[in-house]
Amino acid sequence: MIRQETAWVLFAAGLLFMAAMMLGVWRWQQSISSPDGTAHRYVDVAHNAGLMYSFATSAVVAPLVQFSGWPSAVNITAAAAIIGMFTVTISNYVRLGIQARTDNQMRDLRPGRGARNALIITEIGGTAVLLAGFASAQL
Repeated sequence: MIRQETAWVLFAAGLLFMAAMMLGVWRWQQSISSPDGTAHRYVDVAHNAGLMYSFATSAVVAPLVQFSGWPSAVNITAAAAIIGMFTVTISNYVRLGIQARTDNQMRDLRPGRGARNALIITEIGGTAVLLAGFASAQL
């Protein structure tokens, strides 16, 4: 039987995948209307990130949740934090694609690292929690 929190994680993975497919339509529309046949760099990045994050959610996060030894509240909190940051990242790429002001966000960084640090800590920390829960129950 699948755990309820695993079902929610898989549902979120499906939403990320659906968003990635819609971003693929945007990418395709930009490509066919562009003189060089390409979409804006961050439209490409948003589409690719959506695909990669949806697969990471279904192939890594969901099984870690399913086979974790932690209580449901710990698992869903860690998974939601990871998926939330995946969503924030994709949304930022979409914003950069809409604005079309840069082809390299790292070159054109704004001051402040709070958001980037939160992203790093949350994604790695959430994964570490789930991995530890998996290890405690399965190894």
